[in-house]
Amino acid sequence: MPGERQVDTREIFRGRGMDLRVDTVITPDGRTTTREVLERAQAVVLIALDEQERILLVKQYRYAVKQFLLELPAGMIEPGETPEDCARRELQEETGFYPLKLEKICNWWVAPGFCSEFMHLFLASDLTPSRLIAEDTDEIEVLPTDIPEAVSLIDSGRIQDGKTIAGILLYLFKTGKYPNT
Repeated sequence: MPGERQVDTREIFRGRGMDLRVDTVITPDGRTTTREVLERAQAVVLIALDEQERILLVKQYRYAVKQFLLELPAGMIEPGETPEDCARRELQEETGFYPLKLEKICNWWVAPGFCSEFMHLFLASDLTPSRLIAEDTDEIEVLPTDIPEAVSLIDSGRIQDGKTIAGILLYLFKTGKYPNT
């Protein structure tokens, strides 16, 4: 079954980390309608495990929701950068560690109903201290969290970030490490 066919596009906004456009499309049944599309680069999210196999969470202020959130380290892939290179850079910027071992777990569309962002989930281990300084990471607090506590933080609603919830649960499912509750 063929999808919708774009017949026109109009740029609404061009920003630093995202662009917004409105497309006019013809649906498979012949109707003409519009689709709002938020264009974003691909991104990475990391399950980073320290020597005690604790997951490194970061606590940072998110302006859009006006609160501090607990999240997995993550970030946008720069032009010309591979997902693996981005994962290494983001981990260094946000936690001060470089992963000697990096393994792809899976990937997914973040919000395909309106957004083009594609997320790559990695497992980072054998961490060694190595800080990269970035302009927006000076207020990040790194919180090593054991697996049962991470699950409890999700269950209690203290972790509310979708990529973090998905990343932790996918990691636990794929590795069989989900704790008995």
